[in-house]
Formats: sequence, structure tokens, C-alpha cells
Amino acid sequence: MVVGSFSQDELDEIYAFAIDLGRKAGDLLMSRVEQRMDGGEGNAQNFEEKDNSVDIVTQTDEDVEVFISTALKNKYPSHKFLGEETYAKGQSRDYLIDEQPTWCIDPLDGTVNYTHLFPMFCISIGFIVQHKPVIGVIYAPFQDQLFSSCVGRGAWLNEKRRLPLIQKPSIPPMPPNAPSQCVFSCEWGKDRRDIPDGNMHRKIESFVNMAAETSGRGGKGGMVHGMRSLGSATLDLAYTAMGSFDIWWEGGCWEWDVAAGIAILLEAGGLVTTANPPANVDSDPIEDVRLGSRLYLAIRPAGPSATETGRQSQERTVREVWRRVRNLEYSRPGA
Repeated sequence: MVVGSFSQDELDEIYAFAIDLGRKAGDLLMSRVEQRMDGGEGNAQNFEEKDNSVDIVTQTDEDVEVFISTALKNKYPSHKFLGEETYAKGQSRDYLIDEQPTWCIDPLDGTVNYTHLFPMFCISIGFIVQHKPVIGVIYAPFQDQLFSSCVGRGAWLNEKRRLPLIQKPSIPPMPPNAPSQCVFSCEWGKDRRDIPDGNMHRKIESFVNMAAETSGRGGKGGMVHGMRSLGSATLDLAYTAMGSFDIWWEGGCWEWDVAAGIAILLEAGGLVTTANPPANVDSDPIEDVRLGSRLYLAIRPAGPSATETGRQSQERTVREVWRRVRNLEYSRPGA
């Protein structure tokens, strides 16, 4: 397989380097966790606020990003680098990914979880070619879970178990009455402005619609099996690739939150499109996700049923989610 100017052999070499780098960055992250648990120096519970009190950065975020960026620039000096912390220090909020091969990094996704020692935090390393994530590495060191993929090579958990987790006798189809019988993943996000019809209120209305009994909410009740919020968009996508989550719906994430996860989910056979319902939910096309849009709806990998292909069941689920959620407003120059 050839992707842009990269052969499969070249992608394989980059993939192996990314996995090794993810593990080493995870070791650095866990060393800081152990220092905190042992009462030593480097207590990373100290943090600074960025846009608000739930948008925070620790010294560990910055140190891990420097570690990753230095390694990448030494190995691949011609590649572009985009990291959360270096981006956050700039003034622009424009979409900066272009045609250049680009590493898109979140050195610590789930910083709030990390400061509270809730174990759902991770390293996220995505490699993007012509705006498409083609390699993804996500390492959650507290659980020693490594999710990885390279286009053409499949998606994996700890390099041994192929994703999704259930493969035999086939990957399960989406439930026939989805979103009922699905696990729905969502996040509260960082936009906490308590304004009428703002993003937070629209999310809450959407959450209630998905959770309510099927006869409720004027027919919008989704009666999902459960709702999960890990506090890490990156891990939400990884768990969707595993098949543990059926649906992930979110607005407000940046590309470093999702690049690696989208690469892994797509390689596992999942679907990723926009969170916002189109004008005509029944017939408008289900377009591929735009990486910088900040609006995401992901459906787990699905196999065929007696009446549908896996893709048909995924698309049916997308439209049923769209019927129940509100449009979110996250405009983005250049996206």
C-alpha cells in the first residue's frame, strides 16, 4: 500500500518507531505518578488553568511533550509537529494541519484524571498524511494498555489482540433497534458556560434524549444500555475501537485529542463522521469526519446481520443518533 509519498515499508518503520516512543513516553508519565504516590518531588498535582478551571496543564504535560517532540524531530526532521501544549501557547486557534506529513500529539490526555489519580489518562500519538490519520498509538500506562494501528496492518491491543475484541464467529452487528442496547459514550467538555441554549445545555438535552425510555422525549428516547464518560476523548475512541463502546458523540475536541483514536478506529472497521445532524437526517450523505472540525460521531466496528451489512448497520445507527442530538456550535477557522 502507498499512502501519499510513503510506501508500506516506510509506514511500517514509522509505526514501529511510534509504538516505541509511546511506551517510553508512558514510562516517563508513570515515573511522575510514582513520585506523587511515594510523596517525592515532582508532585504533578500542581497545575495551571488555561481557558477555565477544567482546562488545565501540568508540568508533566509539558515535559512529556518536549520528550516526544525532541525524539520526533531528531528522527524525522522533515516532518511537521503539532502538540497540544505548544499549540495552546500560541495565539491562533486556526486549523494548522496541511499537506505535510504531520505528527499530532497529546502528551497527556485526561489531565484532570491524572491530577486526581483516576487511571483513565494516556499518551496519544497520531501520524497524518494528506489530512488523514494513518498511524495511531495510544498508551494508557496506569493500565498498561497500548492501542495501535497502521493503515493496512490492522488495529491492535498490546500488539497481540486484534481490534475489535470480538472477532469470532464474526464481529457483532449493531443492534437492530440502536441506539437501544448500545453503550453511549460522551463527555461534558470544557465549555461550561451556563447560557440558554449554549453548548453545555444542548449536550445535556442530547444526553437525556439518548438515555430516556423509548416512549419518552416526544419519541426521541434512545433507551441506551448505559452512558460512559471516561474523561479522555482519546480513550473514548480506543474503547469504541475495542467494541466496548458502541457510540461516541462529542463536540469541542481538538485534533490531538482524536487523531490517533480515529486512525485506530477506522483501521478496526469503525465509522467516524460529524456530530451535528444534517438538514435531512434521512437522506443527506454520511460524510467522512473532518479532522479539525471539533465535531465527532463514532460508531464501533460492526459485522453483518441477516438483513444488513456491517456498514449499513453503522449508517443506520448514525442516523438514529442524529435524530436525538442537538447541533453543537464549535466554529473553527480553516477547518
